[in-house]
Amino acid sequence: MRLFRSRKRKKAPKPELSQVFTAETDAKKENAPLNNSLAENLNTLQSMFANCTDFAYRELKIGLELVPVLLLYVNGITDEQTVNQDILKSLVNIRCSNLEISGSNNLEMIKNVFLEIGNITEISTIGEVTDAILTGSVVLLLEGTARALQIGTKGFVGRPISESVTEGVVRGPREGFTESLRTNTALLRRKIKTPNLKLEKFVLGRVTKTEVNIAYIEGISNIKVLNEVKKRISLIDVDSVLESAYIEEMIEDEPFTLFPQIDHSERPDKVAAGILQGQVAIFTDGTPFVLIVPTMMIQFLQSSEDYYDRSIYATSVRAVRFLFLNLALLLPALYIAITTFHRELLPTPLLISITAAREGAPFPTVIEVLMMEVTFEALREAGIRLPKPVGQAVSIVGGLVIGDAAVQASMVSPITVIIVALTGISSFGVPSYSFALAIRVLRFGMIFLASTLGLYGILLGLLVMQAHLVSLRSFGVPYFAPLAPFNLQDAKDLVMRFPWWAMGERPRLIAKNNNNNTQRQKFFLKPAPPDENEQ
Repeated sequence: MRLFRSRKRKKAPKPELSQVFTAETDAKKENAPLNNSLAENLNTLQSMFANCTDFAYRELKIGLELVPVLLLYVNGITDEQTVNQDILKSLVNIRCSNLEISGSNNLEMIKNVFLEIGNITEISTIGEVTDAILTGSVVLLLEGTARALQIGTKGFVGRPISESVTEGVVRGPREGFTESLRTNTALLRRKIKTPNLKLEKFVLGRVTKTEVNIAYIEGISNIKVLNEVKKRISLIDVDSVLESAYIEEMIEDEPFTLFPQIDHSERPDKVAAGILQGQVAIFTDGTPFVLIVPTMMIQFLQSSEDYYDRSIYATSVRAVRFLFLNLALLLPALYIAITTFHRELLPTPLLISITAAREGAPFPTVIEVLMMEVTFEALREAGIRLPKPVGQAVSIVGGLVIGDAAVQASMVSPITVIIVALTGISSFGVPSYSFALAIRVLRFGMIFLASTLGLYGILLGLLVMQAHLVSLRSFGVPYFAPLAPFNLQDAKDLVMRFPWWAMGERPRLIAKNNNNNTQRQKFFLKPAPPDENEQ
C-alpha cells in the first residue's frame, strides 16, 4: 500500500490568445532588470500602476552633487511615521556626503551609513520592486544604479489580538490569531522558544501573491509527511488564495468525503501543541485560521481545555462529548425506526404515551422529523448570518414560537419537537464546527435509511461509514488511528485522557522521528521522610 495516494486532476481549460499575450507581457515586464536611468524606471512603474490612486512616489535630490533619488510605496499599507521620520528625514539630512551620479557605491553608502532601519535588502528587477511595494515596503531607486533598496515599512492597520470566537474555553489562554501572518508567527514563537522551530515561506496565487508559511520542529516532524506537505503546496497554481480553505481543498487526500481531513484552529496554544507532537502547521496571510496536518478523526472531538483540567474531569467531559456525537447522528433515525418498524422494543407505557401524543398528527413520523430538522437548520443558519443581537433573538424566540405553534396546530407531535431539540443541542457539543457539519449532513442519510429499512438500515449506514473512515488517510496517516490500526500507547489520549506523567511518548504515526516526549516523563513527588530530631 502506498503511503501517499495521488489522484488525477482535470486539465484546466486553455486560456484565450489575448489572455496568454497579456500574461506573457506582464511576465516579461516583471522579469526585466532595472535600468540605470531613474526616469525610465519611473515610466515603467507608472505604466504598470496606471489608474492606481494609492500608488505614491517622492523624488528627492541628495548629496553635494544633488543625486536624484526616488521613493516608491503604496498608501495605506506602509507605516507613514517610518517613511516621514526615518527615511525622508535621513535622506534630506544628507548634506556633506560625497555622492556622485556616476558612483557605483552610492547605494551601499545609503544603506550602510545613512538609513537607520534594520530591514533593508537589495533588489534588481521590476518584479521584485512591484512585489516589495505591494507588500507594504518602500523602494528606494538611485540615479545611475540598476539596483534598488527594499526598506521594510509594513504598517497597515490590523485587528488586535483578541480571544478566539469559535474555540472558547473556561480555562486556558485567551489570545487568538489575527489576519496578520507575522503577528501569528510571533504568537507561535512565544509558545515554542527553540531554533528548531522552522518557518518556510511559499507565495501562492498568481494575482494575490499570498504569503504562506509552514511551521514544524526539525527533528520531531515526520520527514515524509513534511516533504509531502511542501510538494502539495508547491503544486498549487491558481489566481487567488484569500483564505486557508483554498489551500485545504487543494491539498487534502480525498476531496469527495464529508469528513474534514485537515484540522484548523485560531488558538496559538492548540497549534503549538500540534507542532510539539510532530504535526505541521500552515499559516496563511489574511486569515486567523491555521491548518494542522496530518489530522486524525479523534482530534476533532478534543478541546484545548481537555489538557488544562485534571485528567479525571477531562475524561468525564470527553465521555459526554462522545454521547452527544452519537445522539446528534442517530437520535432522529432511532426514533423513526423504533416508532415505525420496531414498536415492540419500547415499554408498553412509553409506547402508549407516544401513540397518544401522535394522535391526530396528519403526517408520518419521518415527515414530521424532516420538517422540524429543516426548520431547525434554517433557524441556526439565520442566527449565524444575521447580526448578533438579531441573530440570537431569531434562533431562540423563533425556535420556541415555531415549535409551540406547530404542536398547537397538530402539525407535529410534542415528542418530535423534543427529539429534534435534543439532537440540535447535542450537535453543539462537538468542538469542531467542520466535523459537526459532516454529522449534520449524515444525520439526514441516517433518517432516510431508518425510514426505509428500520434498524437494519441504521446498522448498514454505520458499517458503510465505518469502512469509509478506516479507508481515509490524512497525508499518509490513517484517519481512524489509534483505533485502526490500534496502538495502546496512543490510546491513552483517546476517550480517556491519562495524566501528563503517564503519556511519555508522542503519537507514533505522526512523530516517527522522535517519539519520546521529554515533557511527559513519569514522575512522582514522594513525601520527605520524617526528621528523627523532630521526633
